Amino acid sequence: MLLRPLFFLTLLAALARAQPPGIIIDTDAGSDDILAIAFLLSHPSVHIDSITIANGLAHVDAGARNLTRLVEMAGRANLPVFAGRPSPLKGSAEFPPEWRKNADDLPGVTLPAGSRPPSGKRAANFLIEYLKDQKHRVRILALGPLTNIAEALQREPSVAQSIQAIVIMGGAIQVPGNLGDGGVFKTNNKTAEWNIFVDPWAARIVFASRIPILLVPLDATNKVPIDAAFLHEFQTHSVSPLGRVAAQVLETDRESIQGNYFYAWDPLAAVALLHPEVIKSRRLHIGILQDPPQEGRTVQTPGSPNADVALDADAPRFRKIFLEAFH
Repeated sequence: MLLRPLFFLTLLAALARAQPPGIIIDTDAGSDDILAIAFLLSHPSVHIDSITIANGLAHVDAGARNLTRLVEMAGRANLPVFAGRPSPLKGSAEFPPEWRKNADDLPGVTLPAGSRPPSGKRAANFLIEYLKDQKHRVRILALGPLTNIAEALQREPSVAQSIQAIVIMGGAIQVPGNLGDGGVFKTNNKTAEWNIFVDPWAARIVFASRIPILLVPLDATNKVPIDAAFLHEFQTHSVSPLGRVAAQVLETDRESIQGNYFYAWDPLAAVALLHPEVIKSRRLHIGILQDPPQEGRTVQTPGSPNADVALDADAPRFRKIFLEAFH
């Protein structure tokens, strides 16, 4: 039986009644990340403290440059962007090179040249310095591998006390993984999802941290496909500057969209951060497998729950909320 995310609904509703904490977006700057971040940037009332770039789809320095240009275009030139560690905490897993090049170069996407470089401070250093001061209470939206967050927790465990909640896009609980989607990456691992697969050790650290977690895995995102009809509707009605950029991003993914393997991965997590009613979840204990051929698999294991896990999503409600942000 699927349950509404009572824990997170209660927590996020309480935060909304009070002065909401700022948001740190930890992202690997892929195309669906840009869609999610553009959605949040479209809400002037949403306070984003900073953006940190995880090693994932984009290389960290290229991702930082692209996100600096995006936030400047959105009128938030003072929003700092920090490049993270350029490799996993353990291992050497990475996304396919052609995917990484596209994330670095953003072909077909028009962003301003930018008037400033990203910060020279690395992401984990920023997180430690910022979160050690417990006056800064934050929520984190984690859209890529969890390397930056785990590195900060590993080096300075006390920063966990400043994190009210983490919304993580990643994992696959009761559905297959997505490493083989599109036929580009050849692997025997049929169970892992990319964000967790790239740095499973980092994921283990974060899930052991006792920070309240809302996990948005493939179980939920598979319920929200981005199809040709959505692409057409978005391109027709998204008239804001951020909407035009988002439409360009979707156009670059037309092949995946028409191939029926493009989903609202990171956008669903971003919408759930503001509107947790778009998902249904259960409290589960999630473990992260480390060894081949199932490295990066997220599994339900015995033990006290350590996450709210979204197992279903309301696709029509998501589409309505997401589209309206760009009108």
